[in-house]
This record gives sequence, structure tokens and C-alpha cells, in this order.
Amino acid sequence: MPPKIRELIRDLERCGFVNEGGKGSHRNFFHPKVNGPVTISGQAGHDARHYQIDKVRRAIEESKR
Repeated sequence: MPPKIRELIRDLERCGFVNEGGKGSHRNFFHPKVNGPVTISGQAGHDARHYQIDKVRRAIEESKR
């Protein structure tokens, strides 16, 4: 079962990403060590899509460098 959107958001915030808001159900997370925003869309209780999971994992790894 895929993680929920809220779990991806929690993981990003634990790694130091800051939610700079967005439009509608979109949220833009920024980190000083990551180029560009990580955009997460969807309601918190919905299942995350595979591309969202991949993007969050890559961004978290990039932030640790």
C-alpha cells in the first residue's frame, strides 16, 4: 500500500524542508541544499503516486549531501 500524502509531507519537514504554500492542493517545499521546489499535490489523506514518492526520496537524499 502506498504512503499517504501526509506521510510524504512529514518526511520532508523532518529533513528540514519548509512549506512555502501553493495554489489549491499544491504545496511547494524548499530546502537550502536542493535546487528548486519539491511540489506535492493532493489531499493529505490520499495515497501518494509513484512519481511523488520518487521525487521526495531523491530530494531528501540531495538535502543530505
